Amino acid sequence: MTTPRQIAEAFSGHRFREAYPALAPDVRWISVGEGTLTGRDAVVEVCEATLRELSSGTAEFQRFVVIAGTDAAAVDVIGRYVDADGEVSLVSSCDIYEFSDGLVTSITSYAVELD
Repeated sequence: MTTPRQIAEAFSGHRFREAYPALAPDVRWISVGEGTLTGRDAVVEVCEATLRELSSGTAEFQRFVVIAGTDAAAVDVIGRYVDADGEVSLVSSCDIYEFSDGLVTSITSYAVELD
């Protein structure tokens, strides 16, 4: 059985496919200030698009802190991304995961690009 900590680490670490089995059919992914996705298929679609985008560059985590319990987990990350053109961005993000019966029912993501 996969723990909330393992699921949160996988998803926040862009290892989305490891987390897909733990997404509830009606999962909600709230990107604060950006919008909300509802449903496993919608979340998977965005994750797959993100993976395609990341495949042409690199992603490195400078900070990766996880706090997890049985019904919730939070991951605080600073990621350094370099795209195919060599453009660098530094992003600070925090993902909060809520679980019910071992499945992710809600993800709330806060992200800001750093200078």
